[in-house]
Amino acid sequence: MSANATNGKLEKLLIEVFDDEKFAKQNKGLSFKAMFNPNKYNLKYEIEYDKKQASGSSPSAPKFSNMKQQELSLEFFLDGTGVEDDGKKFVDERVDEFLKVAYNYDGKKHKNNYLRISWSYLIFDCVLKDADISFTLFRSDGRPLRAKITAKFLGFVNEELRKKKEKKQSPDITHARIIKDAENLPLLAFDIYENNQYYIDVAKANGLVNFRKLSTGQSLVFPPLIQESN
Repeated sequence: MSANATNGKLEKLLIEVFDDEKFAKQNKGLSFKAMFNPNKYNLKYEIEYDKKQASGSSPSAPKFSNMKQQELSLEFFLDGTGVEDDGKKFVDERVDEFLKVAYNYDGKKHKNNYLRISWSYLIFDCVLKDADISFTLFRSDGRPLRAKITAKFLGFVNEELRKKKEKKQSPDITHARIIKDAENLPLLAFDIYENNQYYIDVAKANGLVNFRKLSTGQSLVFPPLIQESN
């Protein structure tokens, strides 16, 4: 267990809800505090590579494709064996609180909630990927007294922070991009070179006949700028 270093008070893992992808508008009416802090948590980092190669050829060096979303795995333990003595919530009520925060779909906003998980030095902006709930002890009437929630969360970085974090603005190295929906060459050139006039050079480097018709999933190379000497 971790305690607050300043006052010795036990700090519980907390899940907060935000209404926007930039995590600027917190929904203070929704949150979930862990009953017991986890004994461990797992952070998964994964890189995806392009595995395409010519038929009959020897395997080539893996070619970077993209950085996949970071994943956090947590286990929450809930105990309600003494709930009738102290008037606290039953285990199934605590599970419902977790689901309301992390899982429920908002029909008005057409999405589930953006979440911030915080516990001491862990601060993780994310959305829920999946959750398995195991009930392990029951009253005589079948109401659960103990439960374990095993949940996975996908890391969430808004576009502004993503660009700063990945530092893709450097024009001095070769960049490879997989084209997404609605992306166009002048804007991509500006994103990398901070000047959209180089889109013609990029089109030539990639053998593009019509730079206005980019296909989703298409791979483009953005070569480094060559500094002319005086």
